[in-house]
Amino acid sequence: MRLALFEPDIPQNAGTMLRMAACLGVGADVIEPCGFLLSDRHLRRAGMDYLDMAAIERHPSWQAFLSANRHHGDRRLILLTTHSDLPYTAFPFRRNDTLLVGRETSGVPDDVHAAVDARVIVPMVAGMRSLNVAVAAAMVLGEALRQTGSFPKPAQRESPYSTEV
Repeated sequence: MRLALFEPDIPQNAGTMLRMAACLGVGADVIEPCGFLLSDRHLRRAGMDYLDMAAIERHPSWQAFLSANRHHGDRRLILLTTHSDLPYTAFPFRRNDTLLVGRETSGVPDDVHAAVDARVIVPMVAGMRSLNVAVAAAMVLGEALRQTGSFPKPAQRESPYSTEV
């Protein structure tokens, strides 16, 4: 499973999604150009020290990303979009899917829509436009990992709440 960010333009959201990918053991793709430098302090603040542990691949363009993705012939591209009628909860995810999120300000262009294998939506109350991209990514990635049994095993920690008397 991978999470791809198409030309992200808000560093705090990108940092949050990259941190999530690191914590869940999911590879991440950043499709440039970004609306900020990848060294941006807001990205670093949101990603904290987790960014160094994230498996991030940078792609200089959409075409470069597609070219790199072709080497993984069985990998599907699943776009999270408000322009779909298929709820993400009804979509059958696979372990090798790449979940693609668009720019916060403009989504993705028509050629990206045309290139993906499927488009899913997070159902919302009528009249609402969209969720924060990092929130939507977390919801859909969580469902995809649940469906495929791909959540990482929890780290074994000693509980601060002892059952000994």
